Amino acid sequence: MTKINQPLHEIIKQRRSVRGYKPDIIDDKTLEDIFTLAQQSPSNCNVQPWGVLLATGNACDRIRQQLTQHFMAAKPMNPDFEGLPKFEGKMRERQVECAQALYGAMDIERKDHAGRMRATARNYAFFDAPHIAFITMEKRFSPAIAVDVGMYAQTLMLAMESHGIASCAQASVAYYPDLVREFFGVDSDMGILLGISFGYEDSNVPANKARTTRAPLDEIITHKRD
Repeated sequence: MTKINQPLHEIIKQRRSVRGYKPDIIDDKTLEDIFTLAQQSPSNCNVQPWGVLLATGNACDRIRQQLTQHFMAAKPMNPDFEGLPKFEGKMRERQVECAQALYGAMDIERKDHAGRMRATARNYAFFDAPHIAFITMEKRFSPAIAVDVGMYAQTLMLAMESHGIASCAQASVAYYPDLVREFFGVDSDMGILLGISFGYEDSNVPANKARTTRAPLDEIITHKRD
């Protein structure tokens, strides 16, 4: 289903993290259109520092299996870039609210450690998505360059949404970067920042009923007027 005639503000509001997909493969022409559109993302001096490692179909299944095996075997994680900080204050409250919405939709209680482990493992299975895109940048680049790559990732997900394709940005699938590099045959100086699982949403998956809120503007904007 194509949504490309929708206004941008509607596409932005509709985009959300989807955690359950149909097996349908996206055709090559649509993929080319989406990634071509994402190339319009801005970057410092137009250097376009991002890279994409894309796996589809059987290739996606193979790397999903490898990552899941690593996680279930509790293999040591060694992300290329610093992991998430410990959130405090309002950010911690938002994090908890998000977890409550997600686990609540899946009917997993806080004390259900086995259920939470199974839910976490779903990250490494890409939530059954038929496509995974690992977003990369060179390890030597600073956080300032990561901002450019982040803008690319957002543009890419909005381009997907505009074509009726769901997505989920995932930090977790970048925790085993050596496995990803070996799978795609890329050099060790290429860092893995995040993954984006994508495909057509399976609305029957309970996790997809979760909804999150956004902070009011007065918590975000400090506006000074002369």
